[in-house]
Amino acid sequence: MGKKDVIAPQANKMSRRNFLTTSAVAAAAFAVVPRHVLGGPGYVAPSDRINIACIGVQGKGHSDIRDVSPGNNIVALCDCDETKIASLYKRAKESDPIWYEQLKKARVYSDWRIMLKHQKDIDAVTVSTPDHTHAPAAMWALKRGKHCFVQKPLTHTVYEARALAEAAKEAKVKTQMGNQGHSKEGARLINEWIWDGAIGDVTEVYCWTNRPIWPQNIPQPKEIPSVPLSLNWNSWVGAAPWRHYHPAYHPFAWRGWLDFGSGALGDMGAHIFDHPYWALNLKDAATVQASCSKYNDQTFPMSSMITYTFPARENMPACKLTWLDGGLQAPRPEELEPGRKLGDGGGGMLFIGTKGKLMAGTYGSSPRIIPETKMKEYVRPAKTIPRSPGIHEEWVAAIKENKETTSSFEYAGRLTETMLLGNIAMRMNKSNQILQWDGPNLRFTNSEEATALVTKEYRKGFELDG
Repeated sequence: MGKKDVIAPQANKMSRRNFLTTSAVAAAAFAVVPRHVLGGPGYVAPSDRINIACIGVQGKGHSDIRDVSPGNNIVALCDCDETKIASLYKRAKESDPIWYEQLKKARVYSDWRIMLKHQKDIDAVTVSTPDHTHAPAAMWALKRGKHCFVQKPLTHTVYEARALAEAAKEAKVKTQMGNQGHSKEGARLINEWIWDGAIGDVTEVYCWTNRPIWPQNIPQPKEIPSVPLSLNWNSWVGAAPWRHYHPAYHPFAWRGWLDFGSGALGDMGAHIFDHPYWALNLKDAATVQASCSKYNDQTFPMSSMITYTFPARENMPACKLTWLDGGLQAPRPEELEPGRKLGDGGGGMLFIGTKGKLMAGTYGSSPRIIPETKMKEYVRPAKTIPRSPGIHEEWVAAIKENKETTSSFEYAGRLTETMLLGNIAMRMNKSNQILQWDGPNLRFTNSEEATALVTKEYRKGFELDG
C-alpha cells in the first residue's frame, strides 16, 4: 500500500494532503474490527441496509451511486482522479444535502484493490469505470463474496464475460449489469408482442447507433505531458498495457481506444442489441463478419457494419442480426410513413418478421408495429413479464429480499460475449472473413488469430484472478 491509494474519511474540504496518505496511516486505518463495533449502537442488519462501495464516481458512476443510496450505506468511494470525488461532493451538496452528509462518511480511495483488500464492512460493490477495469474490479469483489453491479458493457473481452458469469454463480451473490433499458416498459412490450406472433417469425434484425461521439481512428499521442497531481495514473491504466498519461485518454476519451474501451458496439450494444437478444432468445452466434471504415491498430474505426447469424432456437427460426454505427442505419422500410423517423435520434432497432415489422428507439423505447395502421389494429396481449422498478432498484431488492435480477451476470455475460464477438470481427476486418464461432469452447473454428483476441494479457498486479 502506498501513496495515492487511500484517502482518509472525509473532512468538509478535500485537499491534496488528505487525498494522499502514507502506507503506515493507511494500514492503521484498516485494523480488522467486528462489524457490530463498526456499526455501533445504531447498527442495522445487512438485510435492511446494504453497505455499498462504489468504484468510479463520475458520469454513470454518479448516477449509480445516487440510485443505490436510498435506504443503504455508502461506506466507500473509489476514483483514481480526486477531482471526480470533489465533483461528486459538490453536486451532492447542491442537490441533496442529506445525501452529501452520507457520502462524506465514506472512506475514499484511489485504488480499488486497496479498498477490496482492506475494508471489511463492504456487502456490495458498484463498478462504473472505463471498460478495461470492469472485469478485474468485479472479479476481485466476487472472490470476496460481494454483490456486484457493473456498468455496461459488462466486460472488455469475451473471455471475461464468461469468467464473471461463472464466478458470480459460484459466489452465490446478486449481480446486475447497468443496461437500464432492460428494465424499461419498452423492453417488455417488444418481448410480449414478438412472443405473441405480432409480426410472425422474426428472421432479420437491424440495430444501429449514432455513436461514436468521441475520437476514433486517431494515432497514439507522442507527447508525454505531466500527470495531473490529482490523478493516480497507475490505477487508471490498471490491467491495460502501460502507456504514458495523455488527455487523449482521460477523461472520457478512452472509449475509442482498443486497450481501454469497446467502441460504439460496447457502449450502446448493451442498450440496443439487448432487446433482440432477449426477445428472440438468442444464445451463441454461429458466424460473425465485419466491414469497417479505415482504422489503425490503436483505436476503433469511425463506422462499422457487423453481421451475426444465429441458428434456430426451439420454436424460433434462424435469423440474421446486423449492427451499424458511425452514421450507418438500417434500410428504410417501405411500410414506414413518409416523414416518420426510423428509431430515434440516438439509434434504434428494426425487427423483420414473416407477417410484419416492428421498430423501436434506443433502449427499446416507444416500440411500434409499422405502418401505424397495423399498430392500431393489433390487439395487445396480456402483460406477462413482471415489470421492473428500475435497474438499480432491482439489484438492491434482490440483495435484501433474495430475489433474482433480470440482467444478472448469467444473462449479461451471454449478451456481452455475443456482442463483443463483433469487435473481434472488426479487428479481423482486413480479411473480410466470415468467422465461425464455437461458443461452448470460446473459440473460432476457422481462425486462430481471431481466437487469440477472445482474451488478453493483464498487467502485473491487476490480474483477473483477484
